[in-house]
Amino acid sequence: MDLRRLIRDTGCRLLRGDALTEITCVCCDSRSAEPGALFVCLPGRHTDGSVYAAQAAAAGAAAVLCGPGYAGRDVPDRCAVLQADDPRRMMAVLSARLYGDPGGQMTLVGITGTKGKTTTSYFTQALINAVSGGKAALFSSVDNCLDGHTYVESDLTTPESMDAFRMMREAADNGMKYLVMEVSSQAYKVDRVYGLTFDVAAFLNISPDHISPIEHPTFEDYLYCKRQIIVNAKSLVLGADSLHADLLREDAEAAGIGVTTFALHDADNAGTSADVVAWPADPAHASFHIADGDQALGDYHLSIDGDFNYLNAAAAIAIAHAVGVSLDDADALHAIESVRIAGRMEQFRDPQSNTLAIVDYAHNYASVTALLDFVYERWGEENPRITLVTGSAGNKAYDRRKEIVEAAENRIANFIFTAEDTDTEPIIDICMEMQGYITNKDVVSTVISDRLTAITNAIYDARAHADRFNILLIIGKGNERWIKDHRKHVPFDGDDHVVERMFGL
Repeated sequence: MDLRRLIRDTGCRLLRGDALTEITCVCCDSRSAEPGALFVCLPGRHTDGSVYAAQAAAAGAAAVLCGPGYAGRDVPDRCAVLQADDPRRMMAVLSARLYGDPGGQMTLVGITGTKGKTTTSYFTQALINAVSGGKAALFSSVDNCLDGHTYVESDLTTPESMDAFRMMREAADNGMKYLVMEVSSQAYKVDRVYGLTFDVAAFLNISPDHISPIEHPTFEDYLYCKRQIIVNAKSLVLGADSLHADLLREDAEAAGIGVTTFALHDADNAGTSADVVAWPADPAHASFHIADGDQALGDYHLSIDGDFNYLNAAAAIAIAHAVGVSLDDADALHAIESVRIAGRMEQFRDPQSNTLAIVDYAHNYASVTALLDFVYERWGEENPRITLVTGSAGNKAYDRRKEIVEAAENRIANFIFTAEDTDTEPIIDICMEMQGYITNKDVVSTVISDRLTAITNAIYDARAHADRFNILLIIGKGNERWIKDHRKHVPFDGDDHVVERMFGL
């Protein structure tokens, strides 16, 4: 598409250059600039982004877009210079136009919440795929799927706008009729989904998270950003028992959109306060009943353990209902039972000892609490000796460090603090800070900054306590094959692979 058409459709200003310059892609990382690219200078913590314009131009970018005050004097004359009042928003608008507004060619489902987004997204995609013949794409924090069946590891929970629209174009060209995507608070904070209207928005739950100088300064800001999905949707699916549910209902009413609710209850009050309800079908919570209003949908036994995942299943069914997918096909509904997500609630038994290892992505107070609730619900009567192998993200989400400790310290025997993802903050400092939050004098703690060594130590320690049933909870990284350190992805086996190798599986 040439700049003349992009300018006409978006309203950005051409300061210099040929309006007939052809643009083939949009990028915001000068390292990925190429001939034909439109490079967008995004403002950051310490710069307006224009410092990278010359680098992008040197790599062959055909045009650069910056905010007010930048005239493009440091880029060659052959490179067109555009200006917009808000480069981030303009990047989304330009990307949508360049890729032919693909969002309008699919039914869009956006899923937000503090926990459960990924699992609910996978369940929803599986459900819609089963009914539509594999016509549902997926954007998630674990994988992206653009053809209904091929999954590729993702970099962000919600892609940057130019990547999102490019992948939407590919999905639409692949014949996808639906797109299910996780929508993070940052997606609205930095306009990654600017201009998108979701046919169905799901708001699962909310609790404090992502509070830091580079994310959200306060919980109120975090909640505000999450709430934006409601005013950018045509209908809402809501966790009936979510904190601030009344406020979210008010948002929906103000936006003039309908609300479908879901909930997880015990057998005594099942079906009393939500449109779609799940409740235990047996004392061991191995399977659950799910009902949609007065219609019993049957018993479900998921491949992913945990009561909270049956809540996510109820959310997926409520989303399917809101999308208009038929709930009459029992076989299609049970497609969610076979869903597995690598690194999420994966269980491994050690043949050399009475030890169970659970690998999961839990990383904050709510998810660690839910994980421990599950452990006690399932194995509490066996009085297990529980070890938690954990770290916390560096340079952001500082509250998580204390909250993880608070969620676990009175319910486990042993902490092992270790590496998780960080930019520049020293791993050892994060681990020592977390250890300093322990107030329970009876819990044991160790700092082992190398993650491979930490997991190995936890397994050897469990084998040394073979007189007890040991449960190792290894959280935060799942099956990710890297650890972020100093802004680089350093190769790592993945928690699941380490456990499998140590157990000889």
